[in-house]
Amino acid sequence: MISSLRADSLVDPVETQGMAPRLTVRKAVMSDIAPILDLINGYASKGVMLARTEFEMSEAIRDFSVVTLDNELLGCGALHFYSPTTAEIRSLAVNDRAKTKGVGRKLIEALVAEAVQFELDAVFAFTYVVEFFGRVGFHVVERGALPLKAWKDCLRCPKFQECDEIAVLRILRPDHWEQAQPQPWGNIMTSPSDELIQIPTPRNPQSAPAE
Repeated sequence: MISSLRADSLVDPVETQGMAPRLTVRKAVMSDIAPILDLINGYASKGVMLARTEFEMSEAIRDFSVVTLDNELLGCGALHFYSPTTAEIRSLAVNDRAKTKGVGRKLIEALVAEAVQFELDAVFAFTYVVEFFGRVGFHVVERGALPLKAWKDCLRCPKFQECDEIAVLRILRPDHWEQAQPQPWGNIMTSPSDELIQIPTPRNPQSAPAE
């Protein structure tokens, strides 16, 4: 539950009364911490995201981009680096009143563009909204292996023992990615001290993930 949103929060834009052209995407600043926390912790109270603290947000604010409308924060998302070649798109959250306005798509596009700027080979995410991510260039991959650095977030997740999120990956530099070792996520380990670890899988493999 590191970066999950439900299907009704990340959908393609529909015709609106002029909202979409007025949306602004930018990197987050310190004054955005309070509204970002309100947004993320609102979802956390429903059990679909991890709660964050002001201290955690202060440490991670440089990872975040936001979408605003007339200075109101409508959505946020983060690009969290795991290696010199790979990052996770996480903490995606969209204000209820901005659903279907294209906020989720704008956030994904901005975060992917940032990953390209940093010359990353690939970005990944964990989601219930596979169809949406498929429309923005991601494909489903094996999620049973993660960098050890991600484990601390899994331990905090209330669904730790029966994770049902789907891993999706977007390859940004195919030539580089093809040279990676044949691991589920490619060659994302960067030092001998890094390890691959198994995360829990759903107890009932027949149950379908929420969409």
